[in-house]
Amino acid sequence: MKRCLLIFTGVLMLAMCCTKPSPEKENGGGSGETPATQVEVPAFAMGADVSWASEMEASGKRFKKADGTTADLFEVLKDCGINSIRLRVWVNPAGGWSGKADVSALALRAAKAGMALMIDFHYSDFFADPSRQDFPKDWTADASDVSKIAERIAAHTTEVLQALKDEGVSPAWIQIGNETRNGFLWPLGQLWDNKGNIAGGWSRFAKLYSAGYDAAKAVFPQAAVMPHLNNAWDDNSWWFKELKAQGARFDAIALSHYPQTESKMTPEQVNASALARISALAATYRVPVYISEIGVKVSTETASAAVLKSFMDSIRGISSCKGVFYWEPEVYGGWKPAVYSSLGWNAYDMGAFRSDGSPSAIMNAFK
Repeated sequence: MKRCLLIFTGVLMLAMCCTKPSPEKENGGGSGETPATQVEVPAFAMGADVSWASEMEASGKRFKKADGTTADLFEVLKDCGINSIRLRVWVNPAGGWSGKADVSALALRAAKAGMALMIDFHYSDFFADPSRQDFPKDWTADASDVSKIAERIAAHTTEVLQALKDEGVSPAWIQIGNETRNGFLWPLGQLWDNKGNIAGGWSRFAKLYSAGYDAAKAVFPQAAVMPHLNNAWDDNSWWFKELKAQGARFDAIALSHYPQTESKMTPEQVNASALARISALAATYRVPVYISEIGVKVSTETASAAVLKSFMDSIRGISSCKGVFYWEPEVYGGWKPAVYSSLGWNAYDMGAFRSDGSPSAIMNAFK
């Protein structure tokens, strides 16, 4: 009997050893994915879109903390109070900047710095905004087929987000389109032209948007997936009402806010209008609102810093707004991306760093 017990005990121990999870599985691996980098999503996102960072660094630009110490950009931003990063995604961009590999590398840096992440899909090879919503070159063969383009959107969204997941990075927020007031992927997903509303425009746009939304939720179910409009100060409620009427879903609302670019109002009036519109949108649609882009003029640093600080001080009092992201604050010294030079464009004039690569007074609004 004793001998049988010893044999049984030995078999049981052997079985336990054989069924112990492997180190890869214990750490969340074993499926080709890197163990997740844990980043706490802040109650209020103090954010920065730094999509140009890698191209700036490749061109020799370096960054400094306020005390003059040279440091990694993400550490400099953390010292300024930034806890979240936004990155745009282009499909097949010139030079690879803002393409999948570039975005993945920057996203991993943000995660390692302990910063939450917003991903901004443009569904274009270049900037998509109210002035342009161009088809990616590789998609033009299907440009008249809404079902095929929906498949393209889903595949591209899945591919990019899966690449992040494979790096162990989980976005907290995902934008489907960039400043899509008049739709995206023109003319297929365009909503109106100079003749008025385009027949079937809303239906096609909603189908394309939903393809991106569904793909994003399939990879990251916990992420807040949202559309994005320009002009936070404007009455945008009608737009979201129409999108919902088409059966599309959104977990949040993203808006752009540039208070010094509206010629018919003072910056203070633009700020006040935006604050009222944000509260109204959140109350109507019962979702949080994010200012996913904001910027002020670097040429008037003191006045601009005051405009931004006034807005930031006020927005913190609106519980339905969950974050503000400064657009490309790291730009300084007249730097511009290579594609700007090829197009004859001027340098971005709302960077919030000084000519030595250190943050200007504009960034104090995030502290």
